[in-house]
Amino acid sequence: MRIKYINTLFVALLFNVVACSSPEAKQKEIVKKQIEKDSISLVYNPDSADREIEAFMQHLHQKAAFNGNVLIAKKGKIIYQGSFGWANYLKKDSLKIDSKFELASVSKPLTSLGILKLVETEKLKLDQTVNDFFPAFPYPGITIQMLLTHRSGLPNYVYFAEGVWKDKKKGMTNMDAVNLLIEHKPNRYGAPNGRFHYNNSNYMVLGAIIEKVSGKDFGAYMKEVVFDPAGMKNTAALSKARYETIPTNVMGHDKVWRRSVVQNYLDGPVGDKGIYSTVQDLFLLDIALKEGRIVNKALLDSAYVPRNDAKRNLFSYGYGWRTFSPHNTQVVYHTGWWHGFRNLYVRDLTDDVTIVLLSNMANGSLVNLDSLYKILKMPVLRQNAYNANGDFVVN
Repeated sequence: MRIKYINTLFVALLFNVVACSSPEAKQKEIVKKQIEKDSISLVYNPDSADREIEAFMQHLHQKAAFNGNVLIAKKGKIIYQGSFGWANYLKKDSLKIDSKFELASVSKPLTSLGILKLVETEKLKLDQTVNDFFPAFPYPGITIQMLLTHRSGLPNYVYFAEGVWKDKKKGMTNMDAVNLLIEHKPNRYGAPNGRFHYNNSNYMVLGAIIEKVSGKDFGAYMKEVVFDPAGMKNTAALSKARYETIPTNVMGHDKVWRRSVVQNYLDGPVGDKGIYSTVQDLFLLDIALKEGRIVNKALLDSAYVPRNDAKRNLFSYGYGWRTFSPHNTQVVYHTGWWHGFRNLYVRDLTDDVTIVLLSNMANGSLVNLDSLYKILKMPVLRQNAYNANGDFVVN
């Protein structure tokens, strides 16, 4: 009887060892450790907040009417975070640090990562053309790289769709938008690879290509290859083509009457916009990128290379990132403006500083942040105005 008991115990122990050494078990252990590490990264004590930044943010809120969330980190540690104002003015409900904002054009760096992951896994190449995926596409010679760098010359579907999309209550999909271009063939802005022209069509088409190549919904694919590996639990791509009303508690507001901006059919296409996230999740993305958890270092570094004629020899655009290269400093960033949301995501790669400002009030509160950059001893991003696409124009 004792021998039988020992044999049973041995078999049980052997099973546990095999189970724990299985690929699934190892992966679960890796995920568990990463979750614990991410939780530590998000630890923040308000009592130890940087007082200069606190004073700046309070002034920005009171004088410039900043309404939103902020997170600032240095050397991988949060030195300031906070929430200012309401999620929905009509309800007077306060924002929380985990409130999800429409990222607007800050979605573009994430879409770029989704494309680069397909490149890394050899499912597409940067020199492939849109016609390789959509043969009827009426603008030949446009490569994936041109889309990433806004050098396609495509017409902007956001302006074109207004006159041809019939059911304004129904959100269009990315393929709906692509098919409108195929059917109506509006005049292009320029020749392929002719010049830089910031345009939402580029990243809308990239979103359609992601779905075509991966065989998955854009949101499901991005969750698998970007959001989950980065620990972004509060991030999702949400489209009005899938929801009658996009499920979000944070409403975008206009700058005059503080009315909520109503979602419409243009909230359907994703990739150029349509990703909802939090300040903390974008900080976790910054960490994940530095640790190589999304794409390999060489591929990621290629996304930061300026690929357009630099303004003032400093500002340019890479693969989904605006670039700023003063002296020996490398800064990548993106801004966003869409339906009452204005956002700024800055990553100083040289001095390891991360700034995330997500706002649901479409005013000018994020236009002049020189004092904040000086507090952080960063080079000043002198951006004085927004263009029609919601991105800063360098004068």
